[in-house]
Amino acid sequence: MNPAESLLEKIDERKATVGVIGLGYVGLPLALLFAEKGFVVLGFDVDPVKIGALERGDCYIRHLDSSRVSSTRASGRFQCTSDFARLNEPDAILICVPTPLTPHREPDLRYIETTTQQIKERLRRGQIIVLESTTYPGTTEEILKPRLEATGLKCGIDFFLAFSPEREDPGNPKYGTANIPKVVGGVDQVSGDLAQALYGKVVCQTVRVSSANTAEAVKLMENVFRAVNIALVNELKIIYDRMGIDIWEVLDAASTKPFGFMRFNPGPGWGGHCIPLDPFYLSWKAREYGLSSKFIDLAGEVNIGMPQYVISKLQAALNERGIAVKGSKVLILGIAYKKNIDDPRESPAFEIIHLLLQLGAVVSYHDPYIPRSPAMRTWPDLSPLASVPLLPEFLQAQDAAVIVTDHESIDYDLVVSQVRLIVDTRGVYREPLPNVVRA
Repeated sequence: MNPAESLLEKIDERKATVGVIGLGYVGLPLALLFAEKGFVVLGFDVDPVKIGALERGDCYIRHLDSSRVSSTRASGRFQCTSDFARLNEPDAILICVPTPLTPHREPDLRYIETTTQQIKERLRRGQIIVLESTTYPGTTEEILKPRLEATGLKCGIDFFLAFSPEREDPGNPKYGTANIPKVVGGVDQVSGDLAQALYGKVVCQTVRVSSANTAEAVKLMENVFRAVNIALVNELKIIYDRMGIDIWEVLDAASTKPFGFMRFNPGPGWGGHCIPLDPFYLSWKAREYGLSSKFIDLAGEVNIGMPQYVISKLQAALNERGIAVKGSKVLILGIAYKKNIDDPRESPAFEIIHLLLQLGAVVSYHDPYIPRSPAMRTWPDLSPLASVPLLPEFLQAQDAAVIVTDHESIDYDLVVSQVRLIVDTRGVYREPLPNVVRA
């Protein structure tokens, strides 16, 4: 029996051990799903805090049910380690590591490259490696394949290689890893077949595409679409505001059309692990082919400029009240990148805080999901802050509050009754109020 046939038999019988590298918002739900579907899973992460929490049966991602960790650990199907020497143990290795941007907005593949080197040092016949981290078309074939083949093993014969983009939407109550269709593309036919067979055991549907390059492009297509439409509605918000037209009323009415319209809401900028980063991977790759990505670049320009727009609206509103930004007390409501989750990655809140501190404001924040602001790669100069409770006397002492993330658990009636100025970037207050300014 050749390596492909042997691996397929293990997958079909759920005897294949699955390794997941990176136990964050993508990797941990994936690892738990495979364990719940009967596979033995070995999770890898460089963060000892995460490993320690999982070994205790704790879950550090708020929107995931912590009982999933404790039950899969108790069953013996889910182990975790920071010992990458054990990468020879899994039959399938799924890579879920970060793919950030450099300060020049170019792809930063160091985590993929480091992970590939670690796999290379332990690679054996009969393993399949699947990259899930979002990246530009060609990464799997141009970066992973030659490095792994430097071992002397041949892709498609001795080991197998594919790309399957993550499609996580943290906090979405309707869609999770199991019921989101999984796009799969192999570097070769056999690799694609094996990857499809593997994911087919745990998700509702697999969507096979012709190559890893195509699968990489699918993910970018999805996120470029969102980035461009977010930029469009943010630009329209600014235009309509100048015209005295309520963007939220416009959106509510436009959404009644049963065809030809898809709603996107404006906000203080873009955030999350995908939208602020992924489009620039494609625009960078396009330049290799002598092409420019005008829509992507313009969308980036609009979305990156939204925090400054929020600050300008705050400054104008404070000026009308005879208050300077310097020395003013400003409360940020919500620092997660979207409501009802504890994920702060690339949240526009941090840029808004950064700009306010530069202007000399005294900044505090409240977020029921994030008790302490984490160290952020993009804003390394920000000192950690602790979430403050929303007490009437504290709110009354604030010169302004800025709604950045519209968590449903925040008492907005209390806020509007106590704070003299509110800058609302999320349309929380739909009716005109004397102390509320839209931004």
